Amino acid sequence: MAYNEFLADRIRRIFREQKANVYEKKMMGGLCFMVDNKMCCGIHFSKKKEMDLLMARIGVDATEEAMKKEGCQPMDFTGRPMKGFVFITPDGFDLDKDLEYWVELCLDFNPLAKSSKKR
Repeated sequence: MAYNEFLADRIRRIFREQKANVYEKKMMGGLCFMVDNKMCCGIHFSKKKEMDLLMARIGVDATEEAMKKEGCQPMDFTGRPMKGFVFITPDGFDLDKDLEYWVELCLDFNPLAKSSKKR
């Protein structure tokens, strides 16, 4: 198992409650939640940190404020942070209200997010 199934179920519940148009896509050794055909959030197991991370697409404008939250850090796979994306460690999403905060932040940004180019 490449990602935490319990965390995935918690995220699914939030999307159901929000009545979001979501589907799941396995990628990068984790699970990505797509809303309106755009990457919204996901779960990534970091081998380097040996923990599950929540990947959140929140946009550039929300990043500065988000970085003040517990467990939030820049998202970087290559050593260069991706703008508008953050990783959250388990300390930052352990409580349901904290996970809901992050997923709702992703859903708020989703209408503004650009879709990936179709191949």
